[in-house]
Amino acid sequence: MSRGVWIRFLLVLGLLAGCAALAINVKPQLGLDLKGGAQFVFQAEGTDQTPANAENVDKTLSVLSGRVNALGVSEPTLVRQGQDRILVELPGVTSDKEAQEAEDKIGQTAKLTIHEVIAAAASPDAKPTKKDDQVLPSDQGDVIEIGPTVIPGDEITSAAAEQPQNSVEWVVSIDFNGKGGDTWADITGKAACNPDGDPKRRIAIVLDGEVISSPQVQTSVGCDVGIRGGGTQITGGYTAAQAKDLAALIEGGSLPLELKPISDRLVGPSLGAAAIDASIEAGIIGIALTGLFIIFVYRLVGLAATVALASYALLAYAMLVGLGSTLTLPGLAGFVLAIGMAIDANVLVFERAREEYVAYPSAGLRRALAVGFNKAWSAIIDSNVTTLLAAGLLFFLGSGPIKGFGVTLTIGVVASMVSALIIARVLCDLAVANKPVSRHPAVSGLSHLGRVRTWLDRKNPQLVQRRKIWLGISGVALLLAVTGIATQGLQLGVEFTGGRQLDYSLSKKIDVDQAREAVAQAGFPEAVVQTADTADFTVRTGTISNDEEQTIEDELSKVGGTVTKVDDQTIGASLGKELRNNALIAFGVAFLAQLLYLAVRFKWTFGVAAVLAMAHDVILVVGLFAWLQKPIDGIFLAAAMTIVGLSVNDTVVVFDRIRERWWGSKPEDDFNSLANKACVETIPRTVNTGLGAMFILAALAVLGGDSLQDFAIALLVGLVVGTFSSVFVATPLLTFFQPRFPMSRVKKEKVVRAPEDSGAVV
Repeated sequence: MSRGVWIRFLLVLGLLAGCAALAINVKPQLGLDLKGGAQFVFQAEGTDQTPANAENVDKTLSVLSGRVNALGVSEPTLVRQGQDRILVELPGVTSDKEAQEAEDKIGQTAKLTIHEVIAAAASPDAKPTKKDDQVLPSDQGDVIEIGPTVIPGDEITSAAAEQPQNSVEWVVSIDFNGKGGDTWADITGKAACNPDGDPKRRIAIVLDGEVISSPQVQTSVGCDVGIRGGGTQITGGYTAAQAKDLAALIEGGSLPLELKPISDRLVGPSLGAAAIDASIEAGIIGIALTGLFIIFVYRLVGLAATVALASYALLAYAMLVGLGSTLTLPGLAGFVLAIGMAIDANVLVFERAREEYVAYPSAGLRRALAVGFNKAWSAIIDSNVTTLLAAGLLFFLGSGPIKGFGVTLTIGVVASMVSALIIARVLCDLAVANKPVSRHPAVSGLSHLGRVRTWLDRKNPQLVQRRKIWLGISGVALLLAVTGIATQGLQLGVEFTGGRQLDYSLSKKIDVDQAREAVAQAGFPEAVVQTADTADFTVRTGTISNDEEQTIEDELSKVGGTVTKVDDQTIGASLGKELRNNALIAFGVAFLAQLLYLAVRFKWTFGVAAVLAMAHDVILVVGLFAWLQKPIDGIFLAAAMTIVGLSVNDTVVVFDRIRERWWGSKPEDDFNSLANKACVETIPRTVNTGLGAMFILAALAVLGGDSLQDFAIALLVGLVVGTFSSVFVATPLLTFFQPRFPMSRVKKEKVVRAPEDSGAVV
């Protein structure tokens, strides 16, 4: 056994040890759907003078941070979405009352004012001298009495942190408009008439009822003269960070940005805990079943691949926590799903290695394995890049949990490639490099083509000759799907339609008709009531108040006993329309991106055939959900985009073999015959990979909990349909395109010209 193999093995051990340390020591960030809490999305609305752009919204975020911190919520999240939206997540806020209070406080327009300081006060409870005065704790630790507002926030034009020359301290510079500058000169001149240290020499800046700064007018300022020039500087020994924070609060508080709530969601903590436990069980059982299957088919190298598959889970999790990514419910499903995809590269390599060993047994197992990795490289890269394209689109065009799915799917794909092409390769090299295995090659699992492949080679089924039949069957299936969509309609989730979606669990068993009657009795006969995946029932209505929601709970409790609200989501109509449009754009861009990539890597006819097969797969799954009256929501969108990736993944493997056969063919060889041979040769890979992924999805559907059941069903159907379409839709379409738009038999090679005087071409 070569020294290089052992060195690579030690490097792999070091990589896994580092991943284990990261996984143990770094706590994952869980999304609200996994830990419970409240989520709000606010739309910032500005004015012509102060537009709601990214810069101004970021300043407003500083004000909101103070409000959220005042709520006492642990680990809140505040981020800007796009140019003019703000996402706020409050873990642990799970009651309607708490959520409503938080939304009201966060959403109120920031109010910044400037006041004269009247006197010192004994305590915050002290009674003010005058009716219009206020007693407030100051930023300096004492309590002060302040007079009425003298300068409102809209008279402040800007605030910035600056460091004067030859000074180590930072200051906050404030600029006023004309009226504000005049008032500032008047009140600072009046304050300067008081002795140094007197509370009356201070000016108070108040934000949302809290004194954020109360500086004293410097002794250099003259009595009744004040600070003139339309601006001032606040000093106080600030660090750079402190000065920037204070400047952001002052400018953010002076911005007339109104925050309009357009979406809110209230998630119970029990849903997330159950989903995590169920998904872990599904992942473990899925890996075990997939591993047993791969070991049964590929023996010793299958065992090595199974060990690599287990290391994939560690690698992917370490990448997730190392990047600080937020794990959501769809993301959890994507994480588990990628386990099934991780085995695909190994299957491609092993099938290629089997072919190589059968053709040249005297060359040995190690050479066959090396050739297998080299020949499978192109298909592995192409199939994974197309999946990454779908995942990237989910991240950039999706929102909320869908972004989380895109991130974890991307991490899963990258981790699966590292697992298959690095870890599995090292382990397989070690497995086949010892002498006992060399003397008994059957133990390796690479010494024969396998029973399925041998049977197919012997029978040589003419699949392409029946291409019209396959396309006819697909046409009928498409007609049924479109009929279902047209007659049954799509049960769009509230995130696409706008309104409110409520998920309830009841202590008593009732049927859906009883639940519908109860909701109708509450005054909402047009509400959509269905059995739910995450609870007993889902109720979808237009926008309703909390009091109206309580009426629904009361009516349900009359027939169903104790009512537990598992999920509560409100989406504004405008946001729902936007999300729906983004979903359509995502699919359009996905198809275009796949088409362009395949056109560059293969030929445009290959891209068109693959994209048509993808559209076929997605329409069939959408049609099935229409017939079954299953919800079309963000989770389904994630599943559909994954189907796009799975479909093109399988198609690329078939197309890669067709291209290879065609480039190596003779002038008398027929394209249809070569395409048929390529399909037959890739069927074992398709079956083995498909079964590996199906074990994972079946575990998700059965053990992954109701919350992931629809997701798993959509992917199971998509996997079956995608496997079918690669051979029976994409390939037949390609054979129809080839006579009219033929692909060259010659592989395009890069020509490097030698120096002109040599007269040679290298």
